[in-house]
Amino acid sequence: LLLSPPRPHGKSFAHRSELKQAKRIVVKLGSAVVTRDECGLALGRLASIVEQVAMLQNEGREMMIVTSGAVAFGKQRLRHEILLSQSVRQALHSGQNQLKEMSVPVLEARACAAAGQSGLMALYEAMFTQYSTCTAQILVTNLDFHDEQKRRNLNSTLHELLRMNIVPIINTNDAVVPPPVPNSDLQGVNVISIKDNDSLAARLAVEMKADLLIALSDVEGLYDSPPGTDDAKLIDIFYPGDQQSITYGTKSRVGIGGMEAKVKAALWALQGGTSVVIANGTHPKVTGHVITDIVEGKKVGTFFSEVKPAGPSVEQQTEMARHAGRTLASLLPEQREEIICHLAELLTEKKDEILSANRKDMEMATALINRLSLSTAKLNSLAIGLRQLAVSSRDSVGRVLRRTRVANNLELEQITVPIGVLLVIFESRPDCLPQVSALAIASGNALLLKGGKEASNTNKILHQLTQEALSIHGVSDAIQLVSTREEVEDLCRLDKMIDLIIPRGSSQLVRNIQRAAKGVPVLGHSEGVCHVYIDSDASIDKAIDVDSKCDYPAACNAMETLLIHRDLLRTPIFDQIIDMLRNEQVKIHAGPRFASYLTFSPSEVKSLRTEYGDLECCIEVVDSLQEAVDHIHKYGSSHTDVIVTENEDTAEQFLQQVDSACVFWNSSSRFADGYRFGLGAEVGISTARIHARGPVGLEGLLTTKWVLRGEGHTVADFSEQGSMKYLHENIPVPHGSFN
Repeated sequence: LLLSPPRPHGKSFAHRSELKQAKRIVVKLGSAVVTRDECGLALGRLASIVEQVAMLQNEGREMMIVTSGAVAFGKQRLRHEILLSQSVRQALHSGQNQLKEMSVPVLEARACAAAGQSGLMALYEAMFTQYSTCTAQILVTNLDFHDEQKRRNLNSTLHELLRMNIVPIINTNDAVVPPPVPNSDLQGVNVISIKDNDSLAARLAVEMKADLLIALSDVEGLYDSPPGTDDAKLIDIFYPGDQQSITYGTKSRVGIGGMEAKVKAALWALQGGTSVVIANGTHPKVTGHVITDIVEGKKVGTFFSEVKPAGPSVEQQTEMARHAGRTLASLLPEQREEIICHLAELLTEKKDEILSANRKDMEMATALINRLSLSTAKLNSLAIGLRQLAVSSRDSVGRVLRRTRVANNLELEQITVPIGVLLVIFESRPDCLPQVSALAIASGNALLLKGGKEASNTNKILHQLTQEALSIHGVSDAIQLVSTREEVEDLCRLDKMIDLIIPRGSSQLVRNIQRAAKGVPVLGHSEGVCHVYIDSDASIDKAIDVDSKCDYPAACNAMETLLIHRDLLRTPIFDQIIDMLRNEQVKIHAGPRFASYLTFSPSEVKSLRTEYGDLECCIEVVDSLQEAVDHIHKYGSSHTDVIVTENEDTAEQFLQQVDSACVFWNSSSRFADGYRFGLGAEVGISTARIHARGPVGLEGLLTTKWVLRGEGHTVADFSEQGSMKYLHENIPVPHGSFN
């Protein structure tokens, strides 16, 4: 009765991202997923699961379902029939309805299965019909697998159904099977018997050479200890040989299989060449997309893989960073300064190794060459910025912001502390890595870095140098570089491990992260639609300066819209502005009002909210300062906006009224940068209306905590009957005072 798996049909997928390639998929629905309680079906859950299976089937995949639920459905029907029968008999004999006193006898499981199979199948058929998908029912027992002829017949039937684009719905024939024998569902990973739907799904998946088995239960996946215990952690990827690190709890509230049976079945299927994911099919927030998320390679449930990566998982990296980060935060300011200075030295000392790695990335790059490229000059500039930051880091962690005498011998302090663990996701620009690392070191924060694959060689050497600098004080693990195939969306879901996400890259990247981050604040901006307003009192020399647009058009602080006061139209200033832009080969798009003044206008702008990121810009006409301010508020991104005027009163009104992170007068928008502001470095520019706005440097990576020192004080001491009174006296804090 115990069969070894057939010769593996191929290797299982090594990484979640490969699950998108799965063609033949088995979805196993546990009793806890199908049933609402011990009797009765969870119709809402079933409907959403059917929708996902039908969608994948209609995409051209071959879907099979192994389902529980017949016993529960039959139990519901039989209970109803028994109660109805009892009420009729009682009504005939006594003429009174005494339903409250009725009791339902214990129902035998095989009878319930017999009564429930047809109804369960009819339900599936009705649901799949809504998506023009045909289904077929197959009931199996152990005999169908260990009898060679029956096994071939079953295999042939299933292949024919799949060929005809029909979804087979398979279940053990519980109306005739013997009662399960405890602890004998699986006898190791080399042999298997069909005693529950976990083993059935595994056996079927291997028999049918399925690419993927999705086992849905009522838990998030596999935990290293029973779910609900204090230290239980969800295992993202489980490898053969990890069984010894697992402590199993009790089985599900319904059904006959527990997690241990699921794991053994999963490992057996994995050995047979089928990838496996165990996930929660009952959670109301994820049930509607759990299957499609798994097939898309998202981090859902526990993925079983035979390929163990050489390094730690991203969860382990985050824990390592947090632990070392606490040590980093406790270092003396001089020690953190020493680490940053050493990193600055390494950037220049090891420039040949850095530039060699960068050349490898450049050779493979097809786009974003300018952002990817490093040079000796860039490295020297980076080193200067880091040394500048090192000096300012002395007044960071532990600085006393305020001190209050709450009462006699009861003093309160507010001090600066690190935020915790930062996740910085950046594209293309490897020079971002040492900048952000230095800021994390200065502020005492742990750091998780995820760089673009196009700069992998450069990022690797820069991270090695960063860890070398950190090692002088034994905190090299405080900054981790994620090198595994982690999707950005999956990283954003580590809400219990990460305290702040900072995206550095395209507006699309930032928007994706803002959507994906659930429960973790995101610091950044999605667009840089920056304006320059040329006032009627502008100086011609300052008005024709091209720096805001042409210094680096791809930067987020480059001008995208030029607003011109109506009085300047058809004046020498206006003509010179247009000539200047044309000489720099800037493509001009006309705003609606500007186009209306011209006989032959440039192409009219499609949107006044466009970030061109190139030698292009929009020109629009306004009647007044107020109209310029209103335009900026309506179409801008609250990044950086500039006024060019010689009228001081007009300039001050602009500076006060424009609600952007950076507002400038007679200066280029390109000054909106942490290095140019003297911050030493920046993690990015924030347009959010929170404590950190504009270029975010060291200060933006600190939060505060309150420290209260007393001598046994209690709140009762300050009640009406108490002996103490609140003083709440502010105590002067000397400059440079540290906790």
